[in-house]
Amino acid sequence: MIKLWVVGIQLAELFVSSMVHLFFGLYIFSTAVASDVSFALIECFRPNISTGVVKQEESKNVEGLPPIVLVHGIFGFGKGRLGGFSYFGGAEKRDERVLVPDLGSLTSVYDRARELFYYLKGGQVDYGEEHSEACRHLQFGRIYEQGNYPEWDEDHPIHFVGHSAGAQVVRFLQQMLADKSFAGHESTSENWVLSITSLSGAFNGSTRTYLDGMQPEDGRSLKPISLLQLCRLGVIVYDWLDIAWLKGYYNFGFDHFNISWKKVGLSGLVDCLLGNTGPFASADWILPDLTVQGSLRLNSHISTFPSTFYFSYATKRTRKIMGITVPSTLFGIHPFLFIRVLQMSQWCHPPDATIPYKGYKDADWQDNDGALNTISMTYPRIPVEHPSRFVVNDSECHPLLPGIWLVSSYHVLLPPLPYLGITICYKEANNLLKKWGKKETEEDVVDCRYYKIVEADHIFFIVNRERAGVQFDLMYDSIFERCRKHVFRTNPTLPNQTQH
Repeated sequence: MIKLWVVGIQLAELFVSSMVHLFFGLYIFSTAVASDVSFALIECFRPNISTGVVKQEESKNVEGLPPIVLVHGIFGFGKGRLGGFSYFGGAEKRDERVLVPDLGSLTSVYDRARELFYYLKGGQVDYGEEHSEACRHLQFGRIYEQGNYPEWDEDHPIHFVGHSAGAQVVRFLQQMLADKSFAGHESTSENWVLSITSLSGAFNGSTRTYLDGMQPEDGRSLKPISLLQLCRLGVIVYDWLDIAWLKGYYNFGFDHFNISWKKVGLSGLVDCLLGNTGPFASADWILPDLTVQGSLRLNSHISTFPSTFYFSYATKRTRKIMGITVPSTLFGIHPFLFIRVLQMSQWCHPPDATIPYKGYKDADWQDNDGALNTISMTYPRIPVEHPSRFVVNDSECHPLLPGIWLVSSYHVLLPPLPYLGITICYKEANNLLKKWGKKETEEDVVDCRYYKIVEADHIFFIVNRERAGVQFDLMYDSIFERCRKHVFRTNPTLPNQTQH
């Protein structure tokens, strides 16, 4: 009887979660459509008045500016998708040279990193022969006849700003550049990336993946009944139907798996649904990369490079009351995320499952923003901690130092909550600082290890600018100003130190 009661509760929770996600997706989609229809009607009925004088637009000289590239997260989209709707809430309009690539919204970190390279450099996306064979998809994908920054090289580096999984995508891309992983581009290096700024970055995985349906035992397979199983079925049918105008409006990014009805027919659909073929069969999609185990696998091959500037903004919507972690507010959390904030704050790794890494503690992973755990967003921590330094005010880190993750508090949107203390990798941080001629004792570093976190949920600084208000403008202006005024590569640079 008790078992049936538990199953009933789980099914009810699954129904509520699926409805919340479905309605939120429909809300975004309908908002984009309504905006496009409204714009079209205005243009249609706009009086065509000509005064005989053509006003020339003011030209802006942006040739000397390295682009700032905004990289979206899971279920995200770039410029050109969803009509005129902006994933970054219009932040791209706040600087003279900002690019917003459209990458696969559910494709793996590896595939998205490859797509991002060719979006910028130009050419046909090459996923790599070995990877494509292992994951059973086409080796070549979309063609960019003209790259969005074809001059990209070590002398013309780029600033990247990644939200959520987008931050991990950029890190993987930089590692690929260092490893010279792109055929026909043997001169790539890690120095093609000038800076990486992470907004709620998915560096170390998320316990939400297990709540949504990933198996905590391996971090790769799906539970038989879960929200992600429903998502999987919906995505397969969506891609199989292959409705051109609909996929032009929004695309999950699995075109290289070639599962359209035109290619595989009804039998191909059945194979995908049964899990025999497609991205979900090979685990070549984003969710396995966002588990703690998946992030550990990725981080094992990604370095923090000494000539690149790294910045990180962590978020949370939890607080402790009598030692128990609970949501910090009732009305400040988006309804889309409230249930998950509560569930993630109480998450416990199954006692019969192997812990994802040595030293794992449930208590470290309780603070969260509804999608990611706060500890995951600070800087790469597993399987080893990367050099880092925590700052309360941006003025504390001028002049800026490359090769260290600077974790910024920025602004606290609610009254200050208890600080989060995180151990600093003293040896690596001090070595880097000393090589730049700045002496800093362990005691000095300890003073920086407590920091205030941005009080915001996971989608506070994207999609809806009005929701964040003035804080939205202040944060993006601060990021863009730092890229333009304070981040410059000078010689000599530090020797490359690979983290393994």
